[in-house]
Amino acid sequence: MFKRVEEAHERIRGFVRRTPVMTSSTLDSITGSICFLKCESFQKTGSFKFRGALNAVSVLSEEQKRKGVITHSSGNHAQALALAARLFGIKAVVVMPQNAPPAKMVAARNYGAEIVVCGSHPADRERAVLPLIKDFGYTLIHPFNDLSIIAGAGTAAYELVDEVGNLDYVFCPVGGGGLLSGTAIAARGLLSSSVKIIGVEPENADDACRSLKAGKIIPVESPNTIADGLRTSLGHKTFQIIKERVDKIVAVSEQEIVNAMRFLWERMKLVVEPSGAVSLAGVLSKQLDLTNRVGVIVSGGNIDLTDLFSALEKSLKIS
Repeated sequence: MFKRVEEAHERIRGFVRRTPVMTSSTLDSITGSICFLKCESFQKTGSFKFRGALNAVSVLSEEQKRKGVITHSSGNHAQALALAARLFGIKAVVVMPQNAPPAKMVAARNYGAEIVVCGSHPADRERAVLPLIKDFGYTLIHPFNDLSIIAGAGTAAYELVDEVGNLDYVFCPVGGGGLLSGTAIAARGLLSSSVKIIGVEPENADDACRSLKAGKIIPVESPNTIADGLRTSLGHKTFQIIKERVDKIVAVSEQEIVNAMRFLWERMKLVVEPSGAVSLAGVLSKQLDLTNRVGVIVSGGNIDLTDLFSALEKSLKIS
């Protein structure tokens, strides 16, 4: 699998951004470690998802490209696939839940995707996709349960290790598990076996924790979390990789997610969405006794700022 990450890195490196690695002396003081934040919030389309989508589209056959691609997503993968498809001149259809952030839906449409809205339950997405594949012959680019997606996602950790060298821990968000799977493959391929790979998920969508304890996938039921990108359950491919290569999954509260976002916004001037801040929330939760060098995958920055700017505009009228 590590070879697939290396191949993906070579395949997409000329198209994706090599995102910055940020540090904070305040964060180091709080955690008692040296933290390196890989800021995928600066990636094209605003998240790591562009890496996997571009890699997956790049390896399609000409016949698959002619018929077009389809996926289901609450937002970040939708935008990523839309842009990747546009670069190749391919039609992209995206099934999005009705509770997806409006800003993400608008962005996916602006990148050229045809949007199909479905119900809010995670299972509604796949039910909406299947008849479209049958009727039009689209190729499904799954948002996480796809080896090309996983390999592409792993290039973020690949770049992180290439830039900063040895790490003792790597923290990464986990929803469907594509990013965590790719991160574990890349980090273990580049570093010694002593590196600890830590997945972080919301307590309100803790299917990864429960699945690993049970030894089988336990789908999330009605996840109620502000981390909209992490409301999905693990896939069978990601579950297997995580079970073999990830050391621990920790769950964080909604308040801890907000606190991590606030730290990133206020202290590091990084606009990060809730899902992207979950990994740092895991670090700050101090569920592990961290020492030495810690890598943190900040997965995305796509957040709807309508309410913030509406409040600012309202205050201007008052004054």
